[in-house]
Amino acid sequence: MQRDQLADFLRRRREGIRPAEVGLADGPRRRTTGLRREEVAMLAGMSVDYVVRLEQGRSSQPSTQLLGALARALRLSDDEREHLFHLAGHRPQPADGVTRLARAGLIRMLELLGDTPALVLSDLGEILAQNRAAVLLTGDHTGLSGDRRYVVHRWFTEPAMRAVCPPEEQEHRARQFVADLRATAGRRPGDPEVAGLVDRLRAASADFRRLWAEHEVAVRRIDRKTLLHARVGRLLMNCETLVTPDEGQRLLVLTPADAETRERLELLLVLGIEEFPTGAPVNEPTT
Repeated sequence: MQRDQLADFLRRRREGIRPAEVGLADGPRRRTTGLRREEVAMLAGMSVDYVVRLEQGRSSQPSTQLLGALARALRLSDDEREHLFHLAGHRPQPADGVTRLARAGLIRMLELLGDTPALVLSDLGEILAQNRAAVLLTGDHTGLSGDRRYVVHRWFTEPAMRAVCPPEEQEHRARQFVADLRATAGRRPGDPEVAGLVDRLRAASADFRRLWAEHEVAVRRIDRKTLLHARVGRLLMNCETLVTPDEGQRLLVLTPADAETRERLELLLVLGIEEFPTGAPVNEPTT
């Protein structure tokens, strides 16, 4: 761990961010153009004391989870995030999806979308980041571990996931999940993460085995689906998916498809967040 270099890097990145870039007001009493330490602590979900110790080179080695939170709070680019991990004595986050972070540019787009629900997903359907509107719509599905982090795995192994989808759409939705996974498997031949997920799904679900055998392939980019929300009822949403050039991550944007849905979504935004268990299917997240 390169404590002095890490401290200097974090301090300079903090000082180089304008408050408006992270949704904070400048305020008349601000003496610096950058962020305050307490603001970084708030954005990263850690104590101010720890941020101070990091910037003074007095901290213990930060975990990869803390580094990920700092990278998001400081809006680091992919290269800067990799440098941060090296300075802290960790290998950069692998590209196998297990601990991958949403790209900094996609995080910024989430924030710019405001009250429009949006999510960042990996090509295997891990939800890497959600904005507030998406959390209200689907619940918080970030931070899951094991096979539960894959939406497709939960769809075929947890009945509660299907219960929030209208019965008449469930077969179509299942086919979409499998066709999308088949496309990813084609792009990543021999990848043990993809092959392992497919093998576990085939062992766990006869429904998945049936659909996988049909060899349908399709990357979902435009879709319309009905969501049954526990608080505001039936929502008809248009789903637009933007794919990164390497096809490793996706930005999913959901917009109301009719006036009634728009009104119900506006009501949901006003109601705010109740306590949803992590990964609870308030609505089935879309991939």
